[in-house]
Amino acid sequence: MAAGVRPLRGLSALCRVLLFLSQFCILSGGEQSQALAQSIKDPGPTRTFTVVPRAAESTEIPPYVMKCPSNGLCSRLPADCIDCTTNFSCTYGKPVTFDCAVKPSVTCVDQDFKSQKNFIINMTCRFCWQLPETDYECSNSTSCMTVACPRQRYTANCTVRDHVHCLGNRTFPKMLYCNWTGGYKWSTALALSITLGGFGADRFYLGQWREGLGKLFSFGGLGIWTLIDVLLIGVGYVGPADGSLYI
Repeated sequence: MAAGVRPLRGLSALCRVLLFLSQFCILSGGEQSQALAQSIKDPGPTRTFTVVPRAAESTEIPPYVMKCPSNGLCSRLPADCIDCTTNFSCTYGKPVTFDCAVKPSVTCVDQDFKSQKNFIINMTCRFCWQLPETDYECSNSTSCMTVACPRQRYTANCTVRDHVHCLGNRTFPKMLYCNWTGGYKWSTALALSITLGGFGADRFYLGQWREGLGKLFSFGGLGIWTLIDVLLIGVGYVGPADGSLYI
């Protein structure tokens, strides 16, 4: 009887162990499936990648290229087209040579029509503001009086011509005499003063309305004012009312 009970107890214990293992597997599998479902539902922070496009290659043409003739002689290029190693300790007024190189995007040739980048240029040792008046252009002023005594000056901005080479800044200020004109002719003013000066025609022509009315109603100051104006206009002392020069 006892021998038959022992196998039953062993079988019962084995069943309990199997039941425990099956429950443990079910529980652990449920937690893993729940964690997997949670991870699918909430994937967490996402990383975004921004694709940066490559910078387009610059194809803009430098502004100085428009002044540079293509395939011309390097020694005759404008000053804006070349870079030179200048020496400011040269003797003023003496010939001097400088080593120069063309700027990027500029093409030129030598005497044999061969492409050239580095060359020597001959020039006179002097600063740009020391050039003669024919070698630079200056701005004009229409606000100063040309018939003032002493003659007025104004500050002009001057720029050296392209084909001229010099030392220092190619744009510089300079004090110049007032030399603009409003279109009045000296010959016309003098002719009106001689013929119709008694009626103030010369003063009216020059834009001096008050003096013209004074001469008109005084009959040229009984002739005295007329003679004086002929002399003043003849020597150029009386000019246009806007302060400009005669043509």
